[in-house]
Amino acid sequence: MPKFLKHIFFTFLIAGFFSTALWAGNSMDDDETFIVQQIPVKEDASYVKPKKYDEGFKEKYKGNEYIYDKEQANDTWLSRLIDWIEETAQEWFNLGSREEASDFVKDTLNIVYVIVILLVVFFIVRSLMNGEGRWIFGKQSKNRVINYEDVNTNIHITDFNTLINEATTKADYRLAIRYQYLNMLKKLDASAIIAFDPEKTNLDYTYEITDEGLREQFQYTSYLYNYVWYGEFDINETQYQKAQESFNVLLKNVAA
Repeated sequence: MPKFLKHIFFTFLIAGFFSTALWAGNSMDDDETFIVQQIPVKEDASYVKPKKYDEGFKEKYKGNEYIYDKEQANDTWLSRLIDWIEETAQEWFNLGSREEASDFVKDTLNIVYVIVILLVVFFIVRSLMNGEGRWIFGKQSKNRVINYEDVNTNIHITDFNTLINEATTKADYRLAIRYQYLNMLKKLDASAIIAFDPEKTNLDYTYEITDEGLREQFQYTSYLYNYVWYGEFDINETQYQKAQESFNVLLKNVAA
């Protein structure tokens, strides 16, 4: 048999084999499909009672514990702490849901914030009323006239010479400078150069002094007083004597 005829015969043989296998497979699929389609469907004729839900039932499932699509990235130590606080509040106070517990915690924190703010304001006001405002508003305090509770509310009846001598005897030169300053205001007021008022500042008194030379002396002695008293600067006897001389020169000019 020629070689090319062998090739043709072998090709048809292979093709016939695959076509037979394919036809057999399709026949089996058709038979199985036909058999499945012939299975009867049983109809369920039993009565099913419709389920009724209470009004507002969805409100019960709005808490954080019913949210299942939270991102894992939000699970931090802070979020875990908040969850623990809400769970504890819900358990201790018999709250109905996590949402109620969350609202309760937020309201409680708001109240705590308000209390803290009120306490801070209270201590600030109390420190100012006690004459300690310079610790908070140091720069502004330097222009304020000091409170006179520990001396006298009325400088006109206070014997500052005696107080000055007592302070220098105790070597409390800082306190002596304070009394020197108050005595200076007393003399200026008595001479109608200024009108004394505990609420006035050194700058207010400066505007009231019309004599230019006296005004410059007052500004310098006020500077000494502010530096020593409000700056809480301890001075020695020599420094005090130099400052006392400046006060005495001003008082001599007032008396002249």
